Amino acid sequence: MFVRRVARSRSARLLTAAALTAVLVTGGVAITEASTPTEGTVSSTATSTSWTGGPFLVPNVTAQATGLPDCTAPQSCDDFTLHVSTPAGYGDTHQLRIQVGWPNTAADFDVYLLDTAGNEVASAASSSDPEVVLTAPTSGTYTVRVVPFAPVGQSYSATASLVTKPAAPPPGTEPRPGFATYTAPSSFTDANNAGEPSIGTNFGSHATLYQAYLSTYKVTFDDSVTPARATWSDVSAKAANGCLVGSTRSLDPILFTDHQTGRTFESQLSGVNSLTCYTDDDGATWHPSTGGGIPSGVDHQTIGGGSYASSGIGPLPGSTYPHAVYYCSQDIATAFCAASHDGGTTFGNGVPTYSLLDCGGLHGHVKVAPDGTAYLPNKGCGENAAVVTSTDNGGSWTVHKIPGSSASDADPSVGVGANGTVYVGYVGADGRPGVAVSRDKGATWTDNQVLGSEFGIQNAVFPAAVAGDDDRAAVAFIGTPTGGNYQDTANFKGEWHLYVSTTYDGGHTWQTSDATPNDPVQRGSICTGGTTCGNDRNLLDFIDATIDDHGRVEVGFADGCIGACVTDPTHTSGAGPADAQAAYATIARQSTGRTMFSAFDPQPNLTLTSATVTKAKAQLSDKIVVTNTGGASVAGFQVQVTDNGKQVALLSAGPLAKGASVTLTATWKPTSGSHTVVTTVDPTNAVAESDETDNKRSTVVK
Repeated sequence: MFVRRVARSRSARLLTAAALTAVLVTGGVAITEASTPTEGTVSSTATSTSWTGGPFLVPNVTAQATGLPDCTAPQSCDDFTLHVSTPAGYGDTHQLRIQVGWPNTAADFDVYLLDTAGNEVASAASSSDPEVVLTAPTSGTYTVRVVPFAPVGQSYSATASLVTKPAAPPPGTEPRPGFATYTAPSSFTDANNAGEPSIGTNFGSHATLYQAYLSTYKVTFDDSVTPARATWSDVSAKAANGCLVGSTRSLDPILFTDHQTGRTFESQLSGVNSLTCYTDDDGATWHPSTGGGIPSGVDHQTIGGGSYASSGIGPLPGSTYPHAVYYCSQDIATAFCAASHDGGTTFGNGVPTYSLLDCGGLHGHVKVAPDGTAYLPNKGCGENAAVVTSTDNGGSWTVHKIPGSSASDADPSVGVGANGTVYVGYVGADGRPGVAVSRDKGATWTDNQVLGSEFGIQNAVFPAAVAGDDDRAAVAFIGTPTGGNYQDTANFKGEWHLYVSTTYDGGHTWQTSDATPNDPVQRGSICTGGTTCGNDRNLLDFIDATIDDHGRVEVGFADGCIGACVTDPTHTSGAGPADAQAAYATIARQSTGRTMFSAFDPQPNLTLTSATVTKAKAQLSDKIVVTNTGGASVAGFQVQVTDNGKQVALLSAGPLAKGASVTLTATWKPTSGSHTVVTTVDPTNAVAESDETDNKRSTVVK
């Protein structure tokens, strides 16, 4: 039975066959050399130093059990003394970068940066080659510890350097969206067991589905009130509603909803495959699936789907389901993706997406573009994050690295716009959230930048990306302005919130909202070290994001700080009280601002509040009051006045903010007789308004 605090991450790696062979050949006796040289210095005037070490034959995997490697055995770790000397304020614009690489990518080394007391300052312990540490360039003496996790006889080369931080463009000027949070009823099974949540929306029924471990919740929102009112119901898959394997056991939960078809999949990892069912009526009834393809990975499964690509295998004969469905999971040295061509009822063979020579670490959630291109993000392909793509319905896969990104503990996430623009949210090796954009299916990347600078975010975990119109996207993440080693249970005191960064100009600029400004998501450390975390493991490996049929961003996350923890800073994670070790099922839903669909943008509404026509001294005057009763400002507009069908005035006004009014006056000399004066705001309909019926008035003057 799955236990919530046992999860998989970079520290849950297994030895390759080559590494195991090395242990047997050497009989467990390591033959290594000390680093050459044994120490070096970097400063603002001498910014780089290099060293080498090895060869290494015997693996040291002790960090999987302890979090830090055990170096008591002779030559089981290789230490280099690094002296850093920088002036005050240097870290505002610079970072310390440590890179360790080796020739054979089948090998694996880990890197730990320790202070003089032996505390971990930063680390890079993934399967990436090279491993990269990015941290603050604080003056002091450090130990750079290189650990041969799976050395395969390799030597390493290392460089420590002081580098300039990439300059981020200024935040966007668009008003930041607002968010409201909604929590599952406490009576629900698994309401406080949502460490790895996933979320989806059915555009047809307007329902949101949320997965919390073995439980599936349906949420409907009443937008006739502000903020919207949420209604939760438990629609978990089980034998009674058609899913014989539902809500029984799991190593990993995942949920995916196809927006267009409304089909939702609920998958529970079972080891070599998954226990999966799907529903077409938001959980009222469920139907069995084979779960995934064989061969299949043993860890970290994901399900996604969307349109078929123009090449590759299409729907099976007789299938009426219009979309392809993908099941992907990782193994020790690769990941497999299997495609279903009958709506997820059955899956074909698993196809390798990459090998250990290409990528390592965990992959994120598979997403499918409108043209059928499938994207599987990976946190570490060499020194970069990457996306692995298929343009032939899962028949083959290609790795596309993201230049300028760096590998970290966090799974990247992909959002794909309506015309195929790809947005990848990731966390860099320095712990800060970032984003990059591709407009050619991952071949090239632009607008690579840091997110959250408005809040001074120094550490982030669990990026979740989503897109709507091609130029609109959002990246959610849990972040904190506190720097340092966020996995240090004893010493890290950061306060974490859920943040959502949005772009409305194709990723050129972003603005960030604090979606939980009065309610920390976590206090203290967040461990992303998998099975080494001990009690510091209430939040697991990811959160999730989706959009509803109006383009509102919805983020499914686990709230790790509830009850007294919300107001009491002494209630922290790790060995803290239960309210600081929560994993409560929560949704942050957009409540204000522009959504991911421009069709639902707030519009101005030019209301002709009054038009008072008076006659005096052989003149007619029309005193006009126009009020913008809509939800957005207007740059400018015109008002036309006609007398017996003849235009006598055309007035210009603006800008006019929402809620504001302006008074205009038109005066003219009339002919004799009766006059029908018609006042019309925006006579040519040049301004798109939320209501076009309140722009005209007619007055008769004799």
